[in-house]
Amino acid sequence: MNRTRLYWILQILGWSGYALINLFFVSLDRRITPVQIGAYSSLAAFYFLSTHAFRYAIKKYGWLNLDFAKLLSNTVLTLALLSILNTIAQIIISWVFGTLNPETEFRLIVISGNIFVGFLFYSLWSMVYFLFHFLDSYNQSLRYQAKINEIQLNHLKSQLNPHFIFNALNSVRALVDEDPAKAKLAITQLSNILRFSLMMDKKRTIDFENEINTVKDYLNLETIRFEERLQVKYDIEPSAYDYKIPPMMLQTIVENAIKHGISTRVKGGLVEIKCKEGITDDLIIQVRNSGQLKNNGMVRKKEREGHGINNTMQRLKLIYGDRASFKIFNSESDFVITEIKIPKQNPTLG
Repeated sequence: MNRTRLYWILQILGWSGYALINLFFVSLDRRITPVQIGAYSSLAAFYFLSTHAFRYAIKKYGWLNLDFAKLLSNTVLTLALLSILNTIAQIIISWVFGTLNPETEFRLIVISGNIFVGFLFYSLWSMVYFLFHFLDSYNQSLRYQAKINEIQLNHLKSQLNPHFIFNALNSVRALVDEDPAKAKLAITQLSNILRFSLMMDKKRTIDFENEINTVKDYLNLETIRFEERLQVKYDIEPSAYDYKIPPMMLQTIVENAIKHGISTRVKGGLVEIKCKEGITDDLIIQVRNSGQLKNNGMVRKKEREGHGINNTMQRLKLIYGDRASFKIFNSESDFVITEIKIPKQNPTLG
């Protein structure tokens, strides 16, 4: 079940249960009146709204990313404030429903008791909320590690396959006599790609700069192989270098563009990489390549069965949840665009 939907269900059921339980205990002593129903329902509504406001602050200010000491101090102070506000709300509710007894409810011991009880309820809510997120985070981490191991193996299969090495070495071999300096550079670029593939290991994200440098090395090697059949363009805004992205993600998309686009065309074509910051602090990555998708712009069945596209979508889902997006579609009559949106910060669990 979606975490947001689960949250709302538990909020509604939990605080409705609070009101019903209080009314049940009242019924054991005397007959329940509409005033009592209204009062306890109003108090439950205040708990509902105040805890939701607390959750909003946790998510907005990234409390789940704080160290434990800072998180604990922020939480205790907030719970104390909410308990005081809750006590004030009880007094106002009693006044509205005509049940306020100033001689009793304004006594220090009663006010202190109400603050203490409110603090206990808010503390219980916080314990459940944080425990759920920490357990969910741990479970997410385990799932990510299992998936990243599978993805890593698939990447190594595709990246270090004999065809790739054969093509790259053949390109370098052709340059040895013709242009030794260029051959030396090509060997360095091939070495960079292989080393980067092996070093990605279990890293969740890496600096964008590291990824784009590897992609440039890859495209430089492919330019040697395809010669004038491959044109490469870059349009990368400086703000893109402030982001982190999953390793080998952009590399996979570019490889897909070469494999299913450029290499299938007699005249070759263009691979254009655009990276910019969106209006919502997302990194928008677009890889535009010559070619066309079949089946009304949907990814071809053969491509779906491959490791690259499927792994990319799965990794984005595992790391960013619903905050990242992936789509691939036809553009004009002779191009395919693969677009990925990545948030600037890894999401706190919702």
